[in-house]
Amino acid sequence: MIFLSHTQSDKPIVGTIAQQLAETFGREKVFYDSWSIQPGDGIIDQMNSALTNCKYFFFFVSNQSLQSKMVTLEWQNALYKSTRGEINIIPVKVDNSMMPAILLQTLYIDIFGQGLECAARQIIDVISENNTYHKVENGFHNIRAYLTQKENQLLIEFRAEVYMEPHSRYLILLENSRDEIDYKAVGECSYEVEFQEKIQLSNGITSNAISFTRNTATSPHFPFIVEISSKNATREHHLHTFSKPPV
Repeated sequence: MIFLSHTQSDKPIVGTIAQQLAETFGREKVFYDSWSIQPGDGIIDQMNSALTNCKYFFFFVSNQSLQSKMVTLEWQNALYKSTRGEINIIPVKVDNSMMPAILLQTLYIDIFGQGLECAARQIIDVISENNTYHKVENGFHNIRAYLTQKENQLLIEFRAEVYMEPHSRYLILLENSRDEIDYKAVGECSYEVEFQEKIQLSNGITSNAISFTRNTATSPHFPFIVEISSKNATREHHLHTFSKPPV
């Protein structure tokens, strides 16, 4: 039995993984409360039965799950069973929360740092008793973009994760036209910006774009932040950006 310990707020992530596990190993072998506990079932009885027959216990660690008394009861019971060699407990890091100290000696699966696809593949490998190492096809990316969206405003923070990037040039792809949005770099005194219409990408897609050139380097702890906002919130042209890596 594969037990997925999580909170309601993490279901968008856990549910995706649960479905992949069900397709790979069979739904009857995956304890996921959305399909394992039905109306009329005793919740505690069903969970106790699953924990009794569990071989792989995946604890999805997040700020919310660490505050859940039910999830705490689940993973602490699983931890006790693991000390007796009855169960394998594998933490899965969902967000930037701190791993419980007692689990720090256990190598965890990192959704927050490596992404959902990589984590799901590693979970399947653990259950299949395969080596979880996979070659990273796209290589290492020092520059990463982090997006925060609030209604008609979007903040994009370009970070240098490890080392300084002397040439700070970024291209933001979007569906909006020039007259629908305002855009600027936050806290920057010297930079260049240009709106480009209908540029042709190497994959054949045509897109509008905003190009930003920072006149200083982007280095760790000194990100380049862009703010994009709708000019008229009453109109139906909300922000639509493409999820593409920075250029």
